[in-house]
Order: sequence, then structure tokens, then C-alpha cells
Amino acid sequence: MKPLTGIPLGVWRAQGRDYVFARQRIRYWTAGAGEPLLLIHGFPTASWDWHYLWEPLAARYRLIACDMLGFGDSAKPRDHDYRLLEQADLQQALLAHLGIDEAVHVLAHDYGDSVAQELLARHEEGRFRLASCVFLNGGLFPETHRPLLAQRLLLSPLGRFIAWRFDRRRLGASLRRISGVLNPPDEAELDAFWTLIAQHDGPAVLHRLIRYIPERRQQRERWVAAMQRTRVPLRVINGADDPISGVHMVARYRQLIGNADSVLLDGVGHYPHIEAPEAVLRHYLQFRAWLSGCASV
Repeated sequence: MKPLTGIPLGVWRAQGRDYVFARQRIRYWTAGAGEPLLLIHGFPTASWDWHYLWEPLAARYRLIACDMLGFGDSAKPRDHDYRLLEQADLQQALLAHLGIDEAVHVLAHDYGDSVAQELLARHEEGRFRLASCVFLNGGLFPETHRPLLAQRLLLSPLGRFIAWRFDRRRLGASLRRISGVLNPPDEAELDAFWTLIAQHDGPAVLHRLIRYIPERRQQRERWVAAMQRTRVPLRVINGADDPISGVHMVARYRQLIGNADSVLLDGVGHYPHIEAPEAVLRHYLQFRAWLSGCASV
């Protein structure tokens, strides 16, 4: 069961606005008031992923989210060299566009975790102000990331041809494979995911977007070092049954990160904010309450 009421895709899309980044149109959303909370989505979906959490979080914080370059309703240039570092630039540019210059809280998922790791590294280098960061299922450590066959094929010399053949049926098969047993995405959600992926001929750039996997390896030492030395509060909320970045990733997190704050959700897979949004909300708000308590001491 998903007791939280989500936002229908059509309603969500109508609430978006545009700004221009590097001469490309980027679709973004804002809501609420208070401390800024930046939501960063995963691959291959878009910011609509947060639709169950959007309204309850907007009741407490100022929310900012965008479809990153190559995703959802944003531009998907065919010959672009997509990079995680550029996606972090995009997030910073969006915050500047909105006039936000205070420390920002981040809630990220999957591909977005890597963007958040880059923002954390920039915080440690004095180039960004991060107040806290919560990671949902993602490849925080390349050595524990277990990509699907479809992802490996996209990364191979056959990637362009695999991307051409990617369709709604293959998306559904892939997402069912990485979902938990309790509450996998239903057909309506899969249809909405596919609508966003297909927008602007999106499958044509999947083989370019997938290059985030080797980029994670390139940045691994810098990102992990930042996580190990930072004083920014961190938490992992993770679907334990995710075959890509599930319980095995959390075990590595607890091994490498001192005083690791992590939560495992049994029966939940790769998309905990879709499969178990109420649990994710509860654990996120507990984390923020703990932060507030520390600040008041």
C-alpha cells in the first residue's frame, strides 16, 4: 500500500517552469517555504519520481527539483557529452537562478547520488554550501555497483543500437527486476516513467547518459574521501532488496564511513521513494528532526 497521495504526471508537468543552462532548456519545479531542500533524481527517470513525497516535504521545506540534462522534460541534445560534473554545475546554476545562496539540504537517488557526492566534494573544497545529504539507493561505491545487463549493453560498443531498441516493454521488465516484493511500480507508474523517458526522443541519448558509470570510477577516490572527512550530516535510506545497490552497498557504506547513519527497508527495491514513500518520508523527517535537535543544543 502507498497511503501517501501522489501527483498525477499531467498535473506535475503543468507546474514546471523553464530556465536555460548552457543554452539548453531545463525544466524545474519549486514548492513550499523554509530551508531549501534540493531533490535530485536518478537514471533513467526524472523529477516526477518525487511525486509521493513532494507535498508532505513542501509543507516543511522549500523544495527545488529539476529534470537534469538528458532526462524527462528537459532538453536531450543528441551529440552531447553528458557528465555528472556538468549535472552538478546545473544544480548550482538552478540555485543561483532562484537566488538561493544559503546552505542547501539534499535528498538524492541513484544517478542523483553521484551528483550529490560531487556537491559534497565541492562543499569540502569551499565551492558549495551543503547543510545535509540523504542518499537513496545508488552507486556510492563503484566496487559495489551491480548494473543490469541492459546497462552494461548500453555502455558497450552496441550501446547506440540497444538504445534504439529500448521501449516501454523493456523498461517495465528492467524496473520489475530491481523492485522489491512489497510494492513494485504499477502499470500506470511504468507508463508515466516511459512517457518521460520517451519525451524529446530520449532513448536516443541513453547510451550517452550511461557514461556516468565509468565517470563514477574516475571520481571514486575524491568522492569517498569527501564522505569520510566531511562534517556534513549524512544518512542512507536504502531498499534492501535492490540487486543493483541494495544491502551489499550499505554494508560497504558502514565499512568505509565512520559513525555511518543508515536505514535498510526490507522488501523494498531500487526505488524506495516510489515503493515505500511513507517509510522514506518517516526516516527522512526523523533525520531532519535529529539535525534540528543538534542545532538547538
